[in-house]
Amino acid sequence: MLPRVVLFDLDGTLIDSIPLILSSMKAAFDGHPRPPPVAEWVALIGTPLDAMIRRWAVDEADVERLKERYKVHQWAHHDAMVRAFPGIPELLDTLSARGVRMAVVTSKLEPSARRSLDFLGLARHFELVVGLEATGRHKPDPAPVRHAIERLGARPEEAAFVGDSPHDMLAGNAAGVATVATLWGPFSREELALARPTAWAERVEDLLGVLEALSADC
Repeated sequence: MLPRVVLFDLDGTLIDSIPLILSSMKAAFDGHPRPPPVAEWVALIGTPLDAMIRRWAVDEADVERLKERYKVHQWAHHDAMVRAFPGIPELLDTLSARGVRMAVVTSKLEPSARRSLDFLGLARHFELVVGLEATGRHKPDPAPVRHAIERLGARPEEAAFVGDSPHDMLAGNAAGVATVATLWGPFSREELALARPTAWAERVEDLLGVLEALSADC
């Protein structure tokens, strides 16, 4: 058996978009007096873009300017630089065929998330996309996860949240759902372990079995 509801993070979990994220950051901060170190930027992936940029911007006007440059580059290069992780389309097919209800919970704005899902042919699997604008608080706060399970009419114990970042694990744990840490994104096992995930998936091919093993608790 499987959990009734499975929530997925987007970037680094379903789609390999990290090269695009880093390229967009570099384009946005080109010539800026305070460019972010790559490792520090990567550590924040999965949190809202405004908050990420604000750490290095000189003021709020700079935040808006940098965000616009980031988005222009991201949208221009999206189709050439984004792909689904190998095995993800097949996994989603299997979960759909077995009646699992699914949603995406992301810190991106919903239109940006939907562009990726539509482009990669994944959108049909998801009843709901919870983007940045859906809640007033964001990962690692549990609000987006709670919003998703409430919209799907599920209880926390019926759900699992699959993600690649500590922010995902912290949000899911605080919302009372089982959490699955994936190891094909940019975060290491050591970084993820600090957020105490319920379970681990080292490869996409492992994820179905991991979710089945969780079902007794969901």
